[in-house]
Amino acid sequence: EITSEKDIISKEKGEEKAKGASDTVLYKIDVPANRYDLLCLEGLVRGLQVFKERINLPRYEKIIPAQGEGQRLIITEETVQVRPHAVAAVLRNINFTKERYDSFIDLQEKLHQNICRRRALVAIGTHDLDTISGPFTFTAKAPSEIKFKPLNQSQEYTASQIMDLYRTDSHLRHYLHLIENKPLYPVIYDSNGVVLSMPPIINGDHTKISVNTRNVFVECTGTDITKAKIVLDIIVTMFSEYCEKPFSVEAAEVVYPNGKTHIYPELAYRKEKVKPELINKKIGISETPSSLAKLLTRMCLKSHVTGNGNNIEIEIPPTRADIIHACDIVEDAAIAYGYNNIQMTIPKTYTIANQLPLNKLTELLRLDLAAAGFTEALTFALCSQEDIADKLGMDISATKAVRIANPKTAEFQVARTTLLPGLLKTIAANRKMPLPLKLFEISDIVVKDPNTDVGARNYRHFCAVYYNKSPGFEIIHGLLDRVMQLLEVPPNEENGYTIKATEGSAFFPGRCAEIFAKGQSIGKLGVLHPDVITKFELTMPCSALEINIEPFV
Repeated sequence: EITSEKDIISKEKGEEKAKGASDTVLYKIDVPANRYDLLCLEGLVRGLQVFKERINLPRYEKIIPAQGEGQRLIITEETVQVRPHAVAAVLRNINFTKERYDSFIDLQEKLHQNICRRRALVAIGTHDLDTISGPFTFTAKAPSEIKFKPLNQSQEYTASQIMDLYRTDSHLRHYLHLIENKPLYPVIYDSNGVVLSMPPIINGDHTKISVNTRNVFVECTGTDITKAKIVLDIIVTMFSEYCEKPFSVEAAEVVYPNGKTHIYPELAYRKEKVKPELINKKIGISETPSSLAKLLTRMCLKSHVTGNGNNIEIEIPPTRADIIHACDIVEDAAIAYGYNNIQMTIPKTYTIANQLPLNKLTELLRLDLAAAGFTEALTFALCSQEDIADKLGMDISATKAVRIANPKTAEFQVARTTLLPGLLKTIAANRKMPLPLKLFEISDIVVKDPNTDVGARNYRHFCAVYYNKSPGFEIIHGLLDRVMQLLEVPPNEENGYTIKATEGSAFFPGRCAEIFAKGQSIGKLGVLHPDVITKFELTMPCSALEINIEPFV
């Protein structure tokens, strides 16, 4: 979108408020969530220049310093419980200007929000290397033992005081929960005991970078090593352009608690092979292998044709962590070709769409149940364990309910195994409405089934409830007869439906019947037990009917 500050304000708040705002043209660009290399101006411009074929894709180079001269980051065992992983690199002799510096800080913030999942998976720290001396140590200590001057503060605080200090900070308070309940807090020191940072909260003021910084030490700590490597690669590839030797990054050595070492950043280039016919077929175009290779090269994926035009070999640079599978390469070819340039064609397969029989039956039933004077309700597919077990007088183990592993609220612990609680809760919420209340719902329920590939199965149930000063069993029974009439199931034992007296934990003794049709039990109807009614905070008698409608499809 091409806009300006003035346009944005006048759209949101009216032209009066927009007076005096800037007319400078702003370009708003949507970047897909997986393209971390386009999140800063440097990467975006570089990508455009390569796409426009004005420059060749730069080759990122990792410079490994002579033995004993490079920077080392030593990880201690204490970090295992809090943030076990760390990677590091150095941007040597970098030349910042105000714009470049702002872009550098901005990219870190965007990555924190995006791939780093609000610093939960990775936290980035950038430090002025000339103010500290390696080797660096990444360890974890008790909050009372950590003391340093945080970024832009004038005095020293302990880690516990820092947490209290930032509890009201609009920006940093969102990250405190990541470590505040841990016995040890992660911290990075240099060889003189200077604190570089306390990830993922705040850097130390001592190492803060500025426009005049010449050497930047970049460290990424996290709980996910793959993401940490990607984040480090993105930061150093985007800004190595401003180093004295452009597109070169000085490597750092990371020493693990078990004594093993690894050199970062990896800056790994890898090769993939894709057949041109696959690309053409998936996109629906007919380009020559050489033109497909050219399209991919414009997308920063350096490609050339191999094997008499049978294959395209693609080199994937370290900036493109989003290329995981051949389909990602096909997508890039389609973007470079231009979606709007792909000819629209009618598919070569002849298919005539048809409504699913079960859904068709559901729609037809809904219409006639509404005509019978019942109001349709739509309730949540998830409910609490109490709703489907305790309140209906059952044990949770007998319900075969599918549990949610990490429910956010007590209301959504399990998938419903019956529609009845949803309707009773709906009545409870509408007690002020005039009586009688007649509600129905036709929806899916979920039960465990070890014989299916996913371990659970859905059934389409129909449930109706009548709530009034008298139980109204005859009204619910009449509704069952009407439903069977609509389904063309006669009231007899051979090939029709019958009801037989039974007992149900949710129903009043002697006022419950089981419904049989098509040679099987399809559900129950009856007057609800007073205990059930009071547990759902209701005060009047209530009769209910619930059947499985799948046998009738």
